[in-house]
Order: sequence, then C-alpha cells, then structure tokens
Amino acid sequence: MRATTIHAPGDIRLEERPVPSITEPTQAVVRVVAGCVCGSDLWPYRGENPIDAGSTIGHECVGVIEEVGKDVRDFRPGDFVIVPFVHCDNTCPHCVAGMTSACVHQGFTASGQAEYSLVHQADGSLIKTDGMPDDSLIPSLLTLSDVMATGWHAAVAAGVQPGSTAVVVGDGAVGLCGVLAAAELGAERVVAMSRHEPRQKIAERFGATHVVAERGEEGEQRVLDLTDGVGADAVLECVGTDGAIKTAFKVARPGSTVGFVGVPHGVELPVRRMFQRNVGLAGGIAPVRTYLPDLLDRVLEGRIEPGLVFDLTLPLDDVAEAYRAMDERRAIKVMLRP
Repeated sequence: MRATTIHAPGDIRLEERPVPSITEPTQAVVRVVAGCVCGSDLWPYRGENPIDAGSTIGHECVGVIEEVGKDVRDFRPGDFVIVPFVHCDNTCPHCVAGMTSACVHQGFTASGQAEYSLVHQADGSLIKTDGMPDDSLIPSLLTLSDVMATGWHAAVAAGVQPGSTAVVVGDGAVGLCGVLAAAELGAERVVAMSRHEPRQKIAERFGATHVVAERGEEGEQRVLDLTDGVGADAVLECVGTDGAIKTAFKVARPGSTVGFVGVPHGVELPVRRMFQRNVGLAGGIAPVRTYLPDLLDRVLEGRIEPGLVFDLTLPLDDVAEAYRAMDERRAIKVMLRP
C-alpha cells in the first residue's frame, strides 16, 4: 500500500509499505477513505520530537472495514467506521470510568495517512454509520477521530457551563473545535484568541462571540477588559507551548480550571499562581471513544459541522505539500484522499 512516512525533520515521503495484517483476534483492517494531517504531526516534522526514520505517520482516519479478526463481533467487512486515534477495549476499569485513552489494552492508529490502517481493539474502539455516508459528511466525520473530540475534551475538562465565559487559547483545528464545543456546551461568551483572519471567521461561525487578535500581555489584558477584570470561567489551552499555558492561567479567574489538550513542549506550569488563585489544571489525551456517540449524533443531526476546519483537500500523492501548507500556515487543516 501507499503510506506516508517520515525520515527526518521536513522529510515526508509517500512510500510502499505492506498492507497491515491481522495478528490478533480483536483487530480489524480498515481501507482509508479519508485521512488528514494533525497539528501534532508538525512537532516531529519541525524536529521537536524524536523521529524513527522511515516510520509511518498519521493517526486520524475514517474508512471501510476490509477484514476483521475472529473475535470481532460488532463489525464486518463493508462497514463504514470512524477510527479513534487511541484504540481501547471499552471494558477495562479506566474505560468504564470514561478514560478510554488510558485503556489497559491501549493501541494507536499508526498509518492514518495511508491506504490501509490497523485497529487493535475493533469492537471497543470503532463506531460505524448506518451505511456509507454522503461524501459531504466525510470531513466532519473525520474530525471525530481526533480534533473535534479533542476540542470537546478541552471544554469538558475546563468545566464549561451554560451561561459561562470561555476563552480558547489557540486557533488551530483543535482550538477552533474547542470554540465549537464551548458554544455547544452553553457558554454565553466564547472568546477566541486568534490573529489569523481565516481562522477568526471559522471561530465566529462556530460560535465565538469575541475575537482577541493580540498576543502576550496585550492579549491577556484584552481578555481581562472583556470580563471586567474578572477573567474567564473556563479556559481551553489548545497549543501546548509555554506561552500558551502562561496566557491560559493569566486569563483564568480564581477558582476556574484550565483544560489543556495541546501536547506539552517546553512547558513550565505557573504553580505559584495556580496555588494563590486556586486555578486548576485538567485534561490530557482526549478519550475520543467516550465522546464519539454524542458527537456523531450532533454531526448527523446537523447541529455541528466541525469539518469546516478543513480548508484544503489534497490527494494522498501530495502529502508532502499537505505538511508544507500546514507548517507554513497556508492551511488550517488538510484532508487527504487516497
């Protein structure tokens, strides 16, 4: 099969790799209908994460089941499925508690930017649609494999409540989905921190009531001015850098929580500020499978359209350009079609 591989910073290639094969009875092989590049994929692309040269990359995909292991009961070849980027059995103690991203039989999607992908715990992980969905739904369904569920996790972890004020730090696809999540959870005021006009427009379409383009101290002051000096009831940190974390805590009101889902890089928590102002921190790797049924219903009912974060679609053959476009911020999020 054709699969995306990474060899060094900036070195993305489309190469031939063996089609995944079933080695455990709980597994399934999925023919990828659509995959995409995630903001977290840019960390190794930029040299910020270690690279196993020649390894496949890509963890977001939807597709059609090609083959299932002998213990798979709920799925069969031909089913269209959403593949959470973290695989789980959905029965272990952590899964039962809702933390499906920490399953004791955890697995990960390793070739979402390819023609085929392997799911390790098919029955526990996958969600299927009623038949093959209309092509217009594919972008939104694809976001449910990661970014929409991750944005949702940020909002849930931050404790967004009806009538509250939520601030979203980060205007990538996850941050924009965080705006959508905060609005869906009933926040009366949703502040999107973004200085890029195309992203601002999507944020407003997703429910942002205010946009703050300034960064650093100036941006923090703007948020405080918008809240009459009080600060936000909930803050969604969707970047993972030290600057983003510091901003999140500076705009959080006493007693609030920062929900963080950005993969941390070089972060030093402001523990003294957290202590003095009683500001909490919650979040981490999104338990996608936990949120999937609810989010799927919202998409199918037309309540949300998170697929709007895809502003560029390319064939899989052009995956290297997909990475360049996102790295250079010429695209918010790129969908790949094998």
